[in-house]
Amino acid sequence: MSRHWRTPISLLLSVVVLPLCASAANSFENTAIVRTVELGGALVHVTTTYAAKALEDGSSVYTIALGEQEHAHTSWLEAKLRGQSEVLPLENFGYHRDSGVFLYTIELPKALNTNETANLVVETVQTHVTFPWPQEAAQKDPQSLKYNSELLVLSPYKTAVQRTKIRSPDPNVHSFSEPEDVEFTTDAVVTKSGATITYGPFYGIPPSASQDFVDTKQKQITVHYNYASPVLEVKKLERAVEISHWGANLNVDNNIIFHNAGPHLKGHFSRLEYQTQGYFGRPAPHMLAGINLLLPAGIHSAYFYDLVGNVSTSRLSTTPSTPKGVNSNTYSMLELRPRYPVMGGWNYSFTLGWDSPLEDYAGYDKETGKYIVGVPLITVIPTAVVDDAEITLILPEGATEIDYFAPYPALSGRISKHVTYLDTVGRPKITLRYKELTDRHTGTIYVTYKVPFRAHLQKPIAVATAFLGVFAFALTWRRIDVRIRRK
Repeated sequence: MSRHWRTPISLLLSVVVLPLCASAANSFENTAIVRTVELGGALVHVTTTYAAKALEDGSSVYTIALGEQEHAHTSWLEAKLRGQSEVLPLENFGYHRDSGVFLYTIELPKALNTNETANLVVETVQTHVTFPWPQEAAQKDPQSLKYNSELLVLSPYKTAVQRTKIRSPDPNVHSFSEPEDVEFTTDAVVTKSGATITYGPFYGIPPSASQDFVDTKQKQITVHYNYASPVLEVKKLERAVEISHWGANLNVDNNIIFHNAGPHLKGHFSRLEYQTQGYFGRPAPHMLAGINLLLPAGIHSAYFYDLVGNVSTSRLSTTPSTPKGVNSNTYSMLELRPRYPVMGGWNYSFTLGWDSPLEDYAGYDKETGKYIVGVPLITVIPTAVVDDAEITLILPEGATEIDYFAPYPALSGRISKHVTYLDTVGRPKITLRYKELTDRHTGTIYVTYKVPFRAHLQKPIAVATAFLGVFAFALTWRRIDVRIRRK
């Protein structure tokens, strides 16, 4: 999760956050906190439910706290009321040195009076929080991962009861830690049932959003589990979207660097072992042989190539475009198969792109005279995290009054020039940078701009001028005698 605060701002936060913590402790108490952790590979989904009871009338702002370790691995955070789909407004107050936590406030849709309750559901996605153990594996060995976390959920409020459930994708859990000298409980600290490990319940926890509580009461837990799928990371994504009015086309070009973050291959790769595993339907869990991607409907002229050249081992199934304004779950399916199986610790670089009809993404507002184009932020790669993404939108030459609206705040954004063939002054280019994008970052970037009438004529005039120039040069050349002597 991006951190935008700096040292001078932390002085301001010390004035704001400390009173916030003090007032928060007097406005609510937690009758229960239940955290559910869905273990995975590169992504771990966490759902925390807070049963909050108001201690005073007019309580409308609830505060949650993330420890440093948890915040460092959190790439997505969203809050809702249980059973409702509306996302609640959330404000980040950043890190405070004295308390040692990151604080967020959630605005409730309706203020609560004394003893009224609300069930808040906070969903987060954690990245880079698992690692392979053992760190090396032979081609036919299984794959195991370790997950580290903190035992207790931090909160600026008193908590009556709290428990954490960790669900493994496989009942084959090798081991899990059993913390010692844990307060707030008289029962067993941890129990296991099938693929679920439960820590707690813990009773009578005081406000815990403080450095003193973390240092004296907090414990670390570790779960070692079996994982039967590749651990995928996209180290670098360069996505370029080019809008062409003359061709009525929208081109999407993705340069991707894949990384298999599973255990490194022990020994040499065996093609015979690979073929044998495929024949019996038991591929190595830490080997990436292929992946299915959902691409937009209506695409055409798709291409997939790597450093060697075109890769013909993939298959694309397209679906026709859907009318704008119609909610449809139809997608084109790309069965992407790399040139070679990607083992743990290996990288694979490739380019994936396609063309789409511009009318599927663009509209025109007659009142403002602006074009409106909406394109997906990224193409979601299942279970993968995108470490570094550069999203570029190239507008038609001559576009003016440019505005863009990103679904999520970018680390940086700028508008520059992009010059390609047949251009005269270059095309406006919007560049956005992101880090640690997940399968929840599925929003749409909207761009609005104007294209004056003269800009539409700019390219044909430039092409016509170039051709006339060539013809004039050839005509002149034929009429000039450059010989030293006449015959």
